[in-house]
Amino acid sequence: MAERVLVIGGGGREHALAWKLAQSPHVQQVLVAPGNAGTANCGKISNSEVSVTNHSILAQYCKDHNVALVVVGPEVPLAAGIVDDLTAAGVLCFGPTARAAQLEASKSFSKSFMDRHSIPTARWSSFTDSQEACNFIQGAEFPALVVKASGLAAGKGVIVAGNKDEACQAVRDIMKDKAFGSAGETVVVEELLEGEEVSCLCFSDGFTVAPMPPAQDHKRLLDGDQGPNTGGMGAYCPAPQVSEEMLQLIKTMVLQKTIDGMREEGAPYIGVLYAGLMITKLGPKVLEFNCRFGDPECQVLMPLLKSDLYEVLQNTLQGKLASRPPVWQEKSAAVTVVMASGGRPHYATKSMHIYVFHAGTTLKEGKVVTSGGRVLTVTAVHSHLNSALQLANQGVGAIAFSGAVYRRDIGHRAISFLTCSRALTYKDSGVDIAAGNKLVDMIKPVAKATSRPGCSAELGGFAGLFDLKAAGFTDPILVSGTDGVGTKLKIAQACDCHSTIGQDLVAMCVNDVLAQGAEPLFFLDYFSCGQLDVTVAASVIEGIAEACCLAGCALLGGETAEMPGMYGPGEYDLAGFCVGAVDRGQLLPRLADIVEGDLLIGIASSGLHSNGFSLVRQVLDRTDLQYSSPKLLCDDYTLGEVLLTPTKIYSKILLPILQNGSVKAYTHITGGGLLENIPRVLLPELAVDLDASHWRIPAVFSWLQQKGILSEEEMGRTFNCGLGAVLVVGRQDAQQLLREVQAQEDAWIVGSVTCRQPGAEPVVIRNLQYSLQAGTNPCTDTSSLGNGLVQGGGICQKKTKVAVLISGTGTNLQALIEQVKKPSSSAEIIVVISNRPGVLGLKRASMAGIQTRVVDHKLYGSRADFDSTIDQVLEEFGVEVICLAGFMRILTAPFVKKWNGKLLNIHPSLLPSFKGVHAQRQALQAGVRLTGCTVHFVAEEVDAGAIIAQEAVPVLANDTEESLSERVKEAEHRVFPAALELVASGAVRLGEDGRIVWSITDTALV
Repeated sequence: MAERVLVIGGGGREHALAWKLAQSPHVQQVLVAPGNAGTANCGKISNSEVSVTNHSILAQYCKDHNVALVVVGPEVPLAAGIVDDLTAAGVLCFGPTARAAQLEASKSFSKSFMDRHSIPTARWSSFTDSQEACNFIQGAEFPALVVKASGLAAGKGVIVAGNKDEACQAVRDIMKDKAFGSAGETVVVEELLEGEEVSCLCFSDGFTVAPMPPAQDHKRLLDGDQGPNTGGMGAYCPAPQVSEEMLQLIKTMVLQKTIDGMREEGAPYIGVLYAGLMITKLGPKVLEFNCRFGDPECQVLMPLLKSDLYEVLQNTLQGKLASRPPVWQEKSAAVTVVMASGGRPHYATKSMHIYVFHAGTTLKEGKVVTSGGRVLTVTAVHSHLNSALQLANQGVGAIAFSGAVYRRDIGHRAISFLTCSRALTYKDSGVDIAAGNKLVDMIKPVAKATSRPGCSAELGGFAGLFDLKAAGFTDPILVSGTDGVGTKLKIAQACDCHSTIGQDLVAMCVNDVLAQGAEPLFFLDYFSCGQLDVTVAASVIEGIAEACCLAGCALLGGETAEMPGMYGPGEYDLAGFCVGAVDRGQLLPRLADIVEGDLLIGIASSGLHSNGFSLVRQVLDRTDLQYSSPKLLCDDYTLGEVLLTPTKIYSKILLPILQNGSVKAYTHITGGGLLENIPRVLLPELAVDLDASHWRIPAVFSWLQQKGILSEEEMGRTFNCGLGAVLVVGRQDAQQLLREVQAQEDAWIVGSVTCRQPGAEPVVIRNLQYSLQAGTNPCTDTSSLGNGLVQGGGICQKKTKVAVLISGTGTNLQALIEQVKKPSSSAEIIVVISNRPGVLGLKRASMAGIQTRVVDHKLYGSRADFDSTIDQVLEEFGVEVICLAGFMRILTAPFVKKWNGKLLNIHPSLLPSFKGVHAQRQALQAGVRLTGCTVHFVAEEVDAGAIIAQEAVPVLANDTEESLSERVKEAEHRVFPAALELVASGAVRLGEDGRIVWSITDTALV
């Protein structure tokens, strides 16, 4: 159904917005209040005389006329709270709230905000006394020559002085002579910056920023940037002075920081944010913020917007920019030339007849007349900027009115930039050394965070060092592995999602090294591209560093190779190298020990991992689907997100199990699938018999087989089919080892070792076709399968509703959030409750899109009243499981009794040892060599409930309470999510006798 839209304002900007909105099939009519001659009865567009200053009358008008959306053009109504008032009255309005609009309404607030959030800007100070301002100008250590009225001054409240005396005169003009009225009661004096001035605008839904192409306007009245400053005499877009790399830097360092900062300060910014920037030698610095479309920037941006503007505004208001960003015309440039009435910007002659209208005009006795100031703008679009300028000037030449003033050189800076001859540099050949150095500086801290015993993980040297003795080895054998990510990279690049691909790279190498029983010690990466995008590369390498932490190895070094011409735009390749070590007596596989009757424990994969993606992309080509296609395998994830689910890293989970001597072999199910990898750890006379009905196959494999019409053999030879690793164990050890694995990961007994008959295949997979067909329904119930956890058969099983109770920073909360994001998770965090307001954990939850509640214990007279309120919130959200993640309150007995078996806590020791506070101090005082952490059900007695999962942490000889606590915390971040999965999936529950009940069978597979 087509809607009615109201645009507030009467200038060229509003005409451009109305023109673009009228092109939408969703829009029936565009009303403009007050509008101008250009918006009077023009197709879908017409003017309205409704008052825009009386918000109550305006709200009633919108309801009476069925206005579905109000779009605010100028800044004054925004600062006056038009969005707040219309929203409160139930009228949908596009633009920031009055509080958020302070970024423009108060330059003093804006500059203070930038300082608080480390957003680059000129040095400054604000004053309410003119003499103090002048004293500052005379004594400043920098050229304090820019004087601004702090309030709104219709875009004209800035004076750039030529010297200190002129700056002081500007202060007096603004503060004493009231040149800009009340806007000048406070002045901001700031440093004069040198460089290229550009305008970078973006849409913001409060979380995501969607940048527009960079533009440049022309403030001076006359050609050659001469004459007084104006509100703008023309603009062009895109500005070639802003490279793709620079735009990405602006997005990260300015736009995103601003949106995040406003949200943190309780004023979410939703609308258009305009950053006026100076591109200095030190990088971009903010000159000012505007809280709306610029004028005349809007007149060059709207013709270049390929998307439906109405849809873009709705997606912004609905928080959907991340999945539905606006699309802009490529290889096109737009130029707009402003025609002003004579004498602008001072008193302009009015009521002069013109032949063509476009913006700042009005109707008088049926004729179009000028109404002063900027009269109209003429915009042209062409594939070349110079041609667009010529077309715009031709359009201006066809318009005549007395005293018209306009510039003929709009875009001259861009043309000079594009045509000037510069000395050839290495950067001109496509290699940016400065960008490479910047990348190294960005990743040094994340690499250092991966330090471990044996090395310090300092980047920048020619080579890295590792001390095996310091790592605790006595008779080591070194084990090395190398791998890449393959064409999964193509999907990451197509989705512009680079943060998880680093885990794939580390996992592929680490999981291979693990097959020899080796502990991964250090990792090296190789990143190659045609043109280095620092932001993308940093995202990839940060992912590598995070994965190294998960794997327990150090990121010791790497190589970034920029090779122009070798790769297409946006393309890059990765390779990884891992070195591990194993003491000679623990080397795997123990081929001679593997005998007929041994059992195979299969450990769940997260999905496709990093193999078979060339085939995956072929299958996708047979469909009409895109990577952005939603609700394919699960309501919560796009196809791209499912395919990019990162490869699991098994080292920290399996290393203690491999080292206890009970495991005979471990095989990583990598390229070659189940059929090719399991034989690598078997003698030729042995085979394995697998039963696919004994493990859960994620729905993505069923979908691939169905869409690609893939045979069972092709599936088994290409994909892991739900098993990322397989252990070969003796029958007598199988159940104990299975339970140890299941404490941290989904696992099943999936088959057995048999004698291989002459001519027989080394791997037989029974029931694969049946299990894949069952998986075509992502919610197939496989709870009856033996040796399996009680979970659904695919990605989209019903998720258990979880509440997390916190009191502070929420680091364990973050680990839980990361876990439930995974498509395979059985849990969903629906609310985070804190007993303290303003803590970091609440911010973590909000950034993850999780609802939060604050129940401040200080406001309650008793523990019972406090617990009762918590209980009410839990009931309100239909919570099924509660996680206490650093929740510093002791819960009452009635509360614990009510939620018995549904209440999980984590304690920083291996219970039942070292209960209560200061667990690490107790461990050090007791002189134990092993401590750790425990996840347990909460009982009425403190730290006494049934134990769900534990992870051991060795106590080192030089440990302090702080260093030991840090390593225990890392273990907590692994074991708490694993324990939550066990409970949420139904694999573990609390029995009536207060003991743990495992929902698995003890029947061995024959």
